[in-house]
Amino acid sequence: MLDKNCKIYVAGHHGLVGSAIWNNLKQRGYTNLVGRSHKELDLTDQVAVKNFFDEERPDAVVLAAAFVGGIMANSLYRADFIMMNMKIQCNVISEAYAHNVKKLLFLGSTCIYPKNAPQPMKEDALLTSPLEYTNEEYAIAKIAGLKMCESYNLQYGTNYIAVMPTNLYGPNDNFHLENSHVMPAMMRKVYLAKLIHDGEWDKIAIDLNKRPVEGVNGEASHEAIIEVLGKYGIYDNKVVLWGTGKPLREFLWSEDMADASVHVLLNVDFKDVIGIEKYSSVHYGASTDGAVDRNHSTGRGGAIPSLGEIRNCHINVGTGKELTIRELSELVVKAVGFKGVVEFDASKPDGTMRKLIDVSKLHSLGWTHSVEIDEGVRKLFEWYKQSLE
Repeated sequence: MLDKNCKIYVAGHHGLVGSAIWNNLKQRGYTNLVGRSHKELDLTDQVAVKNFFDEERPDAVVLAAAFVGGIMANSLYRADFIMMNMKIQCNVISEAYAHNVKKLLFLGSTCIYPKNAPQPMKEDALLTSPLEYTNEEYAIAKIAGLKMCESYNLQYGTNYIAVMPTNLYGPNDNFHLENSHVMPAMMRKVYLAKLIHDGEWDKIAIDLNKRPVEGVNGEASHEAIIEVLGKYGIYDNKVVLWGTGKPLREFLWSEDMADASVHVLLNVDFKDVIGIEKYSSVHYGASTDGAVDRNHSTGRGGAIPSLGEIRNCHINVGTGKELTIRELSELVVKAVGFKGVVEFDASKPDGTMRKLIDVSKLHSLGWTHSVEIDEGVRKLFEWYKQSLE
């Protein structure tokens, strides 16, 4: 258990994931928190990251910063998705090790699993068959991150834990149409289509001033606004969504994800994930002459054949429940109060048809979710409306 006074660095503390974890830690009485905005610290800059760790010397790190987006963004920015995420992970994890960080929590994604993995997906489905092509680069980066944590633990005796949340949604979600995930994009589209039909141009202007679309804000003409929104399937009382609506998805409220992540950070160690008896039987962290040796793997799990192969030490974080994209759209329509038409464009990609995770490992470690999807959709729309005030 981390002491209430220990310094915890939350990388990505302004994002959907990081902000929820930051708030959860504060609610639990952890007030010695450190965060840096992207402007203050570019995590892809190795020298800048080293200087930050030299200055702050955190006791624990939550690596929630990432370069993220939906199907469209993953398709357009393939090189960026693998390069930016690899740089962030390598810089933060290597400096955490160099500065003797006691505990590190790495946030990944369930897109790490193969496209056709058996459902629900257990942790040991990792690397058993090909990935979904549309988010391959992001998935490979996240697999590398969890493997870095696993490998540092095995070679150096560190305590780095990787959690893989399912699709997240909640406060501070990204509603920018060019690169947002399915639920916030869908919600904003439905809301704008309703406003167009209702002729509420003042509210449309507020929305676009807060989050411009391709540079078009609320000062633009009605014609320009209609034209740019039409590119994203937003019309007068009609919304067109990508795909068939048939893919099944699991969604987790971000504050639930944060609670699970902090639960793991505070209560779960690497030895708990791989088996206490197996790991603690090793003369942990010692060299052959009895001195602690951080540079060699002597006495570490990965170097002892009798322990067998240690892998898939990450933890799935989700609800274990799913619904179709079409069913999700119906919940969004109800929350927004939309009376128009929702169409699906089957010529556009669906992505993976099913992505349900097995959360039995998480449950065995003492945590289950509390916010169900219908309640969560309502809460997200309330947050979105408040963000425009």
